[in-house]
Amino acid sequence: MNDTPGWASPGSARSDGQNADVPRPAEPADDNGPASKWSSDQPPAAQWSAPEGRTAPGRYGPPVPPQPSPGWGGRPQGGWGQPPAAKPGVIPLRPLGVGEILEGSVSTLRAHWRTVLGITLTVSVIAQIATVLAGRYLLPEPTRISAEPGTAEALRQSVESLQTSFIGLLPTLFIGLIATLFTTAPLTVIISRSVLGRPATLADAWREARPRLAQLLGLTLLLALIAAAVGSLAVLPGLLVGDTAGLTLIALGTLAAIPVVIWLMVRFSLAPPALMLERQGVIASLRRSAKLVQGTWWRIFGIVLLTLVLTLLVTMVIAIPFVAIGFVADGTALSDMLAGRTPEFGWTYTIITSIGSVIAAAITYPVSAGVTALLYIDQRIRREALDLELARAAGVPGYGTEPPGSSLRS
Repeated sequence: MNDTPGWASPGSARSDGQNADVPRPAEPADDNGPASKWSSDQPPAAQWSAPEGRTAPGRYGPPVPPQPSPGWGGRPQGGWGQPPAAKPGVIPLRPLGVGEILEGSVSTLRAHWRTVLGITLTVSVIAQIATVLAGRYLLPEPTRISAEPGTAEALRQSVESLQTSFIGLLPTLFIGLIATLFTTAPLTVIISRSVLGRPATLADAWREARPRLAQLLGLTLLLALIAAAVGSLAVLPGLLVGDTAGLTLIALGTLAAIPVVIWLMVRFSLAPPALMLERQGVIASLRRSAKLVQGTWWRIFGIVLLTLVLTLLVTMVIAIPFVAIGFVADGTALSDMLAGRTPEFGWTYTIITSIGSVIAAAITYPVSAGVTALLYIDQRIRREALDLELARAAGVPGYGTEPPGSSLRS
């Protein structure tokens, strides 16, 4: 039996704005079973429960008794005279607050720290080594800036500096995308099991994540291409015009492109967990994310931004001491900086700061992946009453039992 039951394809889920507390009719069924389509390697997950106090025809298990004082969307929660929401794992099975999403991510890291750190440390070390080697041997020399350039020379230097910076970012961005891919896939599986309070070993997480890596890579590259295309279109007029007016157009185009890219990235931010847990294709995952985010863009943007700020602060707190130690240990860089020259960092500084980067990444990777996966689960709880399905899958008393064959094979 698989540990992540309850995930359903968009064909059997409602994510177009319907609240979980609105009564939903039973799903159509025929003699051959549910109407939704499933792949041969994924039997149908348990169908959505009927509203409280009723059992839809063709469903398994006893009816869910109505609560006299319903909480979120008709589901029980803690409070005066109300039983607390079921919590078989790292989160309570009800709509989540911001603190509960962050706490659930950290709780997953604590509960499965050996598995999580085994993944993140391995990926972080390999990614950091690749980044250092690319920076040392593949990137071009920085553009030399003239002391008193004319207008044409200043424009040329600005364009060359922009090109050099962009080329310098490409290896780092690519390595970061690959590292994110190999951490997001297994960590999403671990988090989905943690929600049900079930164990997750590294072998189990990798076995479930491996078949989805190719599609997750395609999704990651597609999102990067979308962002790059928007940015390129924004600065293209300035590059064609050139001169001072061209620089102004480049600046204006960049300012216009930033909010567009942010809007798109938030809109598609739930595509990776949809792809991993619902076994969707790349385009279907993008559509699924757009439906789940619809109407709650600002809330998701705020949570993503808060997570980014927190992970950045953690990274700085960890990295700054290593940078200071690296400066002291690398006498050449320190003397260059004291003399007013641009410091040339040696291997000592690079190795010490890389250790700090690996430690920071090993801690922040699971938190970021956890927030994304829990945001996805939270949106499905709010829109599709997924908490009822998860409670049944976790064996919580009073929610019925899983129908035969409802769990996905592990």
